[in-house]
Amino acid sequence: MALIFLRSPQEADTPTAIALGSFDGVHAGHRRVIAAALQLAQLQPELVPTVVSFWPHPREVLAGEPRLRLDLPEEKLDCLMQLGIRQLVLVPFNKKLAALTPQQFVQQVLLEQLGAKVIAIGENFRFGAQRSGAPEDLKRLAGAAGVLVEVVPLLDDQGQRISSSRIRLALAAADLQEVVRLLQRPYLFEGKVVKGRGLGRGLGWPTANLQVDGRKCLPKEGVYAAWVRRFDAKPMAAVMNLGRQPTIDPNAPSAVEVHLLGMDIQLGNEILSVEPKQWLRGQCAFDSLEALSSQITKDAAAATAYLAANPNVD
Repeated sequence: MALIFLRSPQEADTPTAIALGSFDGVHAGHRRVIAAALQLAQLQPELVPTVVSFWPHPREVLAGEPRLRLDLPEEKLDCLMQLGIRQLVLVPFNKKLAALTPQQFVQQVLLEQLGAKVIAIGENFRFGAQRSGAPEDLKRLAGAAGVLVEVVPLLDDQGQRISSSRIRLALAAADLQEVVRLLQRPYLFEGKVVKGRGLGRGLGWPTANLQVDGRKCLPKEGVYAAWVRRFDAKPMAAVMNLGRQPTIDPNAPSAVEVHLLGMDIQLGNEILSVEPKQWLRGQCAFDSLEALSSQITKDAAAATAYLAANPNVD
């Protein structure tokens, strides 16, 4: 399968079969919309299966609300490629775009820039100025240009709809099993190894300090059992601390540190992928560094036991 491309609307390969929406997390509900677009694309082999989304999130522009993402654009690519999508097009969301009427959005973006021939959306999709465009409007406006639009019903799950907001709430509660169930795939984040103060090594627990993109939605602060991967390598068992360091430096900003269990590898200036698997405990201040080291010993043992009982399937 060809490598998927991340493109602007002006760079997109056309004509397109589009799955249109936010797709934050590419969860089970999103996958139904994407599957509908792919099915429609099979009817016209010349169409490029495309996911079209917006960056930044509209609420950031319109309401000034910071919006952490379940996955950043680059993180979507592997998942979308596995589904059969060939390009991810990010439409820059700004006040000019927000002011377009539904008809202008369809004409200028979907038809002129993206050459849409078929479009799939969820039934809750809204577009155009003040979200005034509903699915019926898209069917009418795009249909007048010969574009086929399919509206996909929301996916019911135990009486609730599957949504990115539900996944964020599960992350905030450190309910990683629920996160994975809703995503239908592992929850991951990446971080670049940066130089720390070496305090962990001094305690006998060397850690890799990770610099994580501030736009990424992370789980609840605490200590976790986790799998860590270097680029294209097998997962390594780890214990992770996510959050502040109340014993060492209570005024320091929140951090992500991982200690690889049973190995001492020098890591420098590389990107690590982290898959937190189980929340072990919350953070607390200890009376001494010796007490902290003793607790880390217990954390490492708990993480080792959990990961041994729940091996990675890769």
